[in-house]
Amino acid sequence: MKKLLLFLALSALLTDTAFGQSMSLKFDGPVPPADSTQRGNRRGLLRRKAARTVPVAPVAAPVPTAVIPSVTDSVAATVAMPPVVAPAPVALNSSYLQGVVTVPLDPDVYRLIDRYAIKYGSDSLGDLQTAVRPYARAAVARLAERMLADAANLSVQDRFNAEYLLRDNWNYSTQATALNQSQRPVLKHFYQRQTDLYSLSTPDFTLRVNPVLGLAAGKDSETDGLRFLNTRGLQVEGVIDQRLGFYTFLADNQMAVPLYAQQRIRRDAIVPHEGYWKDFKTIGGSQYDFFSARGYITYAATKHINVQLGHDRNVIGNGYRSLILSDYSAPYFFLKLNTRIWKLNYQNLFTEMTVERTRDAAGSPMDTVYQKKYLNVHHLSYDVTPNFNVGVYEAIVFARRSGHYELQYLNPIIFYRAIEQQIGSGDNAILGLDFKWNIRQRVQLYGQLVLDEFVLSQIRSGNGWWANKQAFQLGGKYVDVAGIRNLDVQAEFNYIRPYTYEHEDQYTNFQHYQQPLAHPMGANLYEMLGIVSYQPVARLQLTAKAFYTVQGLDRPNATDPSVLNYGGNVLLSYNSRVSEFGNTVGQGNQSQLLHTDFTASYQPRQNVFLDAKLIMRRQSFTDSPTQNTVFPTVALRWNIVQRLHEF
Repeated sequence: MKKLLLFLALSALLTDTAFGQSMSLKFDGPVPPADSTQRGNRRGLLRRKAARTVPVAPVAAPVPTAVIPSVTDSVAATVAMPPVVAPAPVALNSSYLQGVVTVPLDPDVYRLIDRYAIKYGSDSLGDLQTAVRPYARAAVARLAERMLADAANLSVQDRFNAEYLLRDNWNYSTQATALNQSQRPVLKHFYQRQTDLYSLSTPDFTLRVNPVLGLAAGKDSETDGLRFLNTRGLQVEGVIDQRLGFYTFLADNQMAVPLYAQQRIRRDAIVPHEGYWKDFKTIGGSQYDFFSARGYITYAATKHINVQLGHDRNVIGNGYRSLILSDYSAPYFFLKLNTRIWKLNYQNLFTEMTVERTRDAAGSPMDTVYQKKYLNVHHLSYDVTPNFNVGVYEAIVFARRSGHYELQYLNPIIFYRAIEQQIGSGDNAILGLDFKWNIRQRVQLYGQLVLDEFVLSQIRSGNGWWANKQAFQLGGKYVDVAGIRNLDVQAEFNYIRPYTYEHEDQYTNFQHYQQPLAHPMGANLYEMLGIVSYQPVARLQLTAKAFYTVQGLDRPNATDPSVLNYGGNVLLSYNSRVSEFGNTVGQGNQSQLLHTDFTASYQPRQNVFLDAKLIMRRQSFTDSPTQNTVFPTVALRWNIVQRLHEF
């Protein structure tokens, strides 16, 4: 079986000359039947289709000849279609505006989508709602169709990107039929469409099956030996009866990390972004073994309401970082209700999370059921205008030692802080605001405000009270800078007070599986980041990122094994704080970090990426020597995102 899959993969990569190529078909004649048997089969098929009651958008049938202009060449060439073609996909019912499958979270793909949401999108009903992620495939397909409708004003790169998005979301667009047709399917049944190893489309059932491969190798200047990533897996996605969507992702991973990532793993006893893990080859070394599993099912309860049950991540906000809810932590179990109606998008998120990985007195992981905690979130987003959106957010983090769930927190339209007070609990309530403003289809301003604790008199006093726990973000995006097509920039400022996200213990602090749920570095910091992305040719993306972060780290305690808590590590209890007043951002062992990342990513085939990356870091400390890191890597990715350690 492994040999067969390897043969299929290599055949798709090496023999399909049109794989990932831009195509648009011009029909020049009817489809002649091959023989009388096929004509009889076709008449029977038409009779069966006519008996169906499900409304299906009309699609063009495959034809034997086509004119296929390349996105990089205006000269069209007439080619003969192969005898084996994929069946025309059935467009899923557009009456379910949100769709039931989503685009997997990927910073590179989402940066592309956000660019075109600024240029062509709005917050109108049925379009992308960028304040909450992941995005629905249906909305991304509509955005790509809107782009292609403006083909006369698209650059070569923009047209390539529009066709890429349309192919990747083909089950929500009839326009993707020609674009996604594979010239040379493998063994007749595989890679009939460029995007999928195996795919199926009928009025009642859509299925997509794809391999997952991530191979990377690099050299860290601070450690010996090869740093590597080896990921192999599978993802499956589909829709049943146009109302029930499903997705699953499975991958086995082995990884050796650079020193700065290893230091975070040792401090928190976690592998970033993952849950259960174990050492690979050497106990206590820098190599780790873990299995990744994500998945969900989504039901379109009505035209405007989706219900999703899953084990994955969610994001709230338009920034590169999120101070409300980010995708940094391990996946978690959740029930999500998303209501998109009129000018409103209302999302309820009910989650079950893991307190920590239980260990024995010797520090070894125990074979036991880990303790649970819960995070419930309400986020209401309102489109003030088609280009200006504001949102309000509230969350409650809680646990009950008796193991029961606080049923009152299941109310989807209640104010959590009031309920928390009414039941006399010491749960962790957090409030927040966010906004987004698109200006003249070129600029986007966005921001967030988080209130973990708020006492106005203490803020006005300026005495640095420890419970002044607030955070804010302000950022902007500018596309086609100075008229240079496909040159985009993003700048962002994040400010987080000491002890923000901390609480009495690990049962109520803002973390899951010993990883922050918001900013990956925790709190007690301010950060400036900038991103420049440029697409000089259709298949090549150049990205430069720079992070400058000032953060106050904890210091060792001279009297016991604990640390002096200066408010930067959200895993600690605020009861161990060093001072009641006089707290300032950056207090403690102050770290000044400059992290830069330069990446060139080439896409030879649909969702196949060749990456060359150079990470350079300089981190100085008040109490310890400066660390300088140079970390070059090369990678091959197939249907998987980059694994990033940006902390």
